Order: sequence, then structure tokens, then C-alpha cells
Amino acid sequence: MESYQQHPVPAAADLVNWDLAAGTAATLVSAGPKMTAGEIRAAVADLRSRADAAVTHVHRITGLEAARDLRDSEVLVVDRASWAKANSRSFAALLNPALENLARTHPEQLKGANTALSGTLTGAQMGAVLAFLASKVLGQYDPFAAQTPGGPAGGRLLLVAPNIISLERELNVDPADFRLWVCLHEQTHRVQFAAAPWLRGHMVEQIGLLTNGLMDKAQTLSERLNQAARTLASADGRAALTGGSGDGVPNRPVDLMSLLQDPEDKERMSHLTAVMSLLEGHANVVMDAVDASIVPSVKTIRQRFNARGKSHGWLDRFFRQIMGLDAKMRQYRDGSKFVRSVVDRAGMEGFNRVWEGPGNLPTEAEIHNPSLWMTRMGL
Repeated sequence: MESYQQHPVPAAADLVNWDLAAGTAATLVSAGPKMTAGEIRAAVADLRSRADAAVTHVHRITGLEAARDLRDSEVLVVDRASWAKANSRSFAALLNPALENLARTHPEQLKGANTALSGTLTGAQMGAVLAFLASKVLGQYDPFAAQTPGGPAGGRLLLVAPNIISLERELNVDPADFRLWVCLHEQTHRVQFAAAPWLRGHMVEQIGLLTNGLMDKAQTLSERLNQAARTLASADGRAALTGGSGDGVPNRPVDLMSLLQDPEDKERMSHLTAVMSLLEGHANVVMDAVDASIVPSVKTIRQRFNARGKSHGWLDRFFRQIMGLDAKMRQYRDGSKFVRSVVDRAGMEGFNRVWEGPGNLPTEAEIHNPSLWMTRMGL
């Protein structure tokens, strides 16, 4: 009989090798545009200056007093490898509790050498994903940095200098204007979490519930995959995949992940989707509120930036789709429409009620029908 001592409960680190993920990303991702040491120092200093200047504009546009005091968060100008390392640590902080719960509740499925091998493979795969993203992301506010050892209580804003510089050169736009334009979006996220200090904990809780729910159902995954296959094989499933039911009415494309989730999982995912749409849409509205008095070449920047999004090659589009980047762009659009609609009818002060507590966050249905949220808020 095998003893417990011979097969201890695996730790979260055995399930995903996060150090390998960060190392793989650093190995795979290119350094970015070639620059001298002096050019790099000047670019870093300029980005920090633009980031500081952006806060004043965010405060004026949003009316959020939290923008006056952001001392518990920090701004870092980083390279691609450092961005990947920071994100691997945040992912670990978010997911390790769920992985540890899985290890406790299903030790018989995770013991032995296969667990370590799986953790290595998963870490390498995560590293490849981070490497791809590290060459695309211009900036990112990471509210979950507070969950990492020694992380700032208010989160961390990361500006990825090689990507910003590479894109401003590609678009042939004024560097100072483009950098301020990018910082306006990212600093808005920083101000959002400062204005709603409860939001970080709320999202950590919701992500934890969703992840734990999916992990707890690991033993039923095979059954749910079979159900998903049966659904896709049905007449309705085939019609959805081909874009219509034969009567000229297009159907919503089948979301494979939704087929693998139970009603509680879907509800939590819907809530997180609504929150992300709100945050991204609000930041986009702030970017769009600036005019030539703040960013002189803003019209040119918007035109060239938007046109670039239509020119991705098929391989880039494929990776964007499987990694959810296309969904993120839809969140920008959906959230922007929600924010603009509310601000147009209730003003920025009315919209800012959204930051008062979890109960004021819009649902996914309200994101698509702002009148529902305004009625619920009494606006």
C-alpha cells in the first residue's frame, strides 16, 4: 500500500512553474528597437514625465478626487522581459490559492511525477503566451501587484517602453504626443482603483470564486467536454458555427468555454466581463476627451492607430483571437458606449456613482443597455 509520506500533496508551484514561465518569456521575446544607453535613459525619463502630466488631465476629465493622491501605487517604465516577469508573479498570486485548493481536494489526481511534468509544460506554455503579449502591450495597470510579496498596496502601472517607442515609430507620430496619449489611458486605470479602493478586493474575490469553481469541477471536465461536443454536433450548434440558422438570422457564435461552464461559472464570468468592459471603456472615453490643446496631433494619432488595427496579418489575428485580444477590443467598444451614454444623460457626476460600491457596478446586460443601469441608480 502506498503511504501518504511517499506521495505528499502537491503544492501550487508543482502545478504551474511560474519561474519557468517568466524565464521562457524573457528568452522568446525580442528586446525591441535598437537604442543607445543615452536614448534609453532619455525615453524612460520622458515616459515618466508624460505619466505624471497625464494624471492632471485624468482628474479634470473624470472629476475623481482620488487622482490628487496616488502615493500608495507606483509607476515603472519597463522592458518586455520585466513586464512578463511582473505578470507571471501577479498570475501566480491570483491563481495559486485555487491551485492549492485543487491540490488539497484532488491529491489522488495530482500525485507523482506527472504533476511536476505538467507544471513544467504549463509553465513553458504560459511563458510563450507572455512572450507574445509582451511585444504587444503598451502599458498596463496591475491592481493585483498588491497581492505579490513586497508589492505596492495601491498596485503598479507598467509602461512598456520598447513597445511604445516601436509603435510611435511605426505610426510616424510625434513621440511626446503619443506617449502622453498612451499614459492618459493607463493612468485612468490607476485612478479608477484609487477612487474605488474596494474594487481590487472585489475582483480578487470574484476571480477566486470563478477559478475555484472551475478547478472543483475538474473531475467532471470529461463529461462536460462530451456535452459540449454533443451541442456542437447538433443542428443548432452547426448553424451557430456557420453563422446562421438557415432563415437568414445570424446566431451568436458558439463560445466553447461557455459550454464547459455551469450556470454559476457563467454568472461570474458575465460579471467580470462587465467590470472589465466598464474599466476599459471608461479609460477609452478619457483618451477620447483630450483635444489638440492637450495633445496637438491627437487627430492624426487616432486615425493612424485605428487604421493599424485593421492591418494585422492572419497569424497575428489568429493569436489575438485565441488569446482573447479580440474580445478585449469588444470590451473597449461596449464599455465606451456605456460610459458615453451615461455621461451624456447624467453627466460625469452621475456616472461616477459606479465607483461607490460593488452594488453599483453594471451588469453585462446593463453595459449593453445603459438605461437599465441608470434606472437602477435612480438617475
